[in-house]
Amino acid sequence: MSHQLLSTAAPADAVQADTEDAPAGWMAQIGGVSRYIALLAAWIATSGSLFFSEVLGWIPCSLCWYQRILMYPLSIIIAIGLLRRDARLHTYALPFSLLGAAVSTYHYLLQKTDWLPPPACAMGVPCSTDYINWLGFVTIPFLALTAFLIISLMLVTSLLTSASAEDQAVAAAASPGIGIGYDHVAVVAIIGTVVLGFIIAAQLLY
Repeated sequence: MSHQLLSTAAPADAVQADTEDAPAGWMAQIGGVSRYIALLAAWIATSGSLFFSEVLGWIPCSLCWYQRILMYPLSIIIAIGLLRRDARLHTYALPFSLLGAAVSTYHYLLQKTDWLPPPACAMGVPCSTDYINWLGFVTIPFLALTAFLIISLMLVTSLLTSASAEDQAVAAAASPGIGIGYDHVAVVAIIGTVVLGFIIAAQLLY
C-alpha cells in the first residue's frame, strides 16, 4: 500500500517541479539572446536617428541630442561587450540606458502634456516639436524610450539569468574572446543588417 502511495505521489511531484521550473526555463531561453536583442535595439535606434536627421533633414532638438549622447555609446559598448564575452556588460551599459529612458520620458511628457516645465530650448528646434505622430501617440521620443526600455530590460534579463559574479569571472578568464565564434558572427550580422537596411531605405527615397 505504501509503495502505491509513493508511486502515485511521484508523478505529481514531478509535474509540480516542472511547473515551478517552467518560468525559469523561459527566462533562461530569453537570457541567452537578451544581449543580442539589446544590440539590435541600440543599432536600430542609432541608425534611425541618423536617418531622421541626415536623410529626412529633421533637425534634432536639445533633448534629442541628449538622448543621442546616451544611445550612440550603447551601440558600441554592447557590441564590444559581446565580442569580448564580457560578463559584466550590464554594469556599464545599464546606466546609459536607464538615464536615456528618463530623458526620453521627460521629452515625451513634454510633447504630450503640460505637466512639466519646458527646458531652455531657445536655440534651434523647440523640444516640443513633433516630426511624427503615428497613431496619435508614437513620436520620436516615444521610439527612443521604447529602445532604451528594451535595452534595459534585456540587460537585466541577462543579469538575472547569468551565473554568479564569481563564476562569470572564471568563465571570462577562461574564454577571453580570442577567435571567431557564434557571438562574433551574430554581432557583425546584426550591425550589418541594420546599417544596410537603412542605407537601402535612404537610396529608395532619393
